[in-house]
Amino acid sequence: MRLAWDVARRYLAPRRGGRFLSFITWVSLGGVTVGVTALIVVIAVMSGAREDFQEKILDANPHVLVLEYSSSLRMGKWRPVLDSIREVEGVVSATPFALTKVVLRTEDDYGQAADLYGIDVDALGDGATGIEERIRSGSLPLGETESGFPPLLVGSRLAERMFLFPGDTLLLLSIENIQRDPFGGFTPAMRQFEVTGTFSTGLYDYDIGNLYAHLGDVQDLMGTLDSDQISGIGVRTTDAWAAPALAVKLQETLGFPYDAQSWAETNSALFSALELEKLAMWVILFLIVVVASFNIVSTLVMVVVDRTREIGILKSMGMTNRRILQVFMLQGIWIGVIGTSVGTALGCTLSWILDTYEIIQIPPDVYFVDRLPVALHLFDVLLIFLASLAVAFAATIYPALQASRLEPVEAIRHE
Repeated sequence: MRLAWDVARRYLAPRRGGRFLSFITWVSLGGVTVGVTALIVVIAVMSGAREDFQEKILDANPHVLVLEYSSSLRMGKWRPVLDSIREVEGVVSATPFALTKVVLRTEDDYGQAADLYGIDVDALGDGATGIEERIRSGSLPLGETESGFPPLLVGSRLAERMFLFPGDTLLLLSIENIQRDPFGGFTPAMRQFEVTGTFSTGLYDYDIGNLYAHLGDVQDLMGTLDSDQISGIGVRTTDAWAAPALAVKLQETLGFPYDAQSWAETNSALFSALELEKLAMWVILFLIVVVASFNIVSTLVMVVVDRTREIGILKSMGMTNRRILQVFMLQGIWIGVIGTSVGTALGCTLSWILDTYEIIQIPPDVYFVDRLPVALHLFDVLLIFLASLAVAFAATIYPALQASRLEPVEAIRHE
């Protein structure tokens, strides 16, 4: 093996007076390096996007939603249901919520549609979402107001668009609570609210379209306060990945007409699209490594042609076909190992730089996030590393076999 490696290293070096083969070797090496670097960076970005979306979605949404099938899409007599949910194993917290679509009206008569969430700040136990927890801890203000109007938390993007500041009052019109007036027309329910603060989730759609208020105030706007109806119950568990199993358990416990949906189910379209996009990018960029492997094939073929007489001399001196095979396979493997190692190092370094310094900023209204998310996983790096080595190894087989099958006499007479 030592002899095979010494010969292989000599063949990788250029002949005296010409550097053409050396240039081809570097091209092959660069192709593998660029392919592996691009593949690692792109897969890290795709993984980062998924994890970033997941983290922010779980911060603003409960792990499991419990709803009731009804014509009004509201849940009545929910208190016994809440007690039953809290007794299920794996449930950390469960709180009621109300959700309605509203239109905000400012003093300048500007209107903006938004989703108004009503949460029970005084409920027992922990909150069902991260935002609810921050409201309970006081880091997000939703307390008493100077005007006496109900307090309201506004998304940061929405506050910027409407120039809203703490202390401003807003008129909220409920789209689903529309009443007939004495003249036969229809009038939506309206209530005044005072802005007490803003919140930010990092997701553009949430920050531009979500509002938070006390459960009773939202029920009053919806016209369900007297009947004590809510929209559903939010449930939180210790492990977000255990939410689908918990949803099945809650469904079995509650039965019809209740429906338990995990966060993975309610956001399945988004995460399925991300997984498909990640797979597509993996395949497309891996083709760069495959193309680089063809450069390895062409390099070895040209080395075999250029060193045919030398191969014949080596075989006539007693070097076996197996040793000749090892010589040329070692050349291709060397290119694959060095190119893959350098590409892996460059890819990991570039991913770290993008994640640490947030160099690339992206429009949040298009891509939901305001920066390029990066998450580098050891499994992804190892998979790319091994796949690249496998392709490089496969590329050496044909040229090495051709070299090992040369006849000594014919090879020495080769011009």
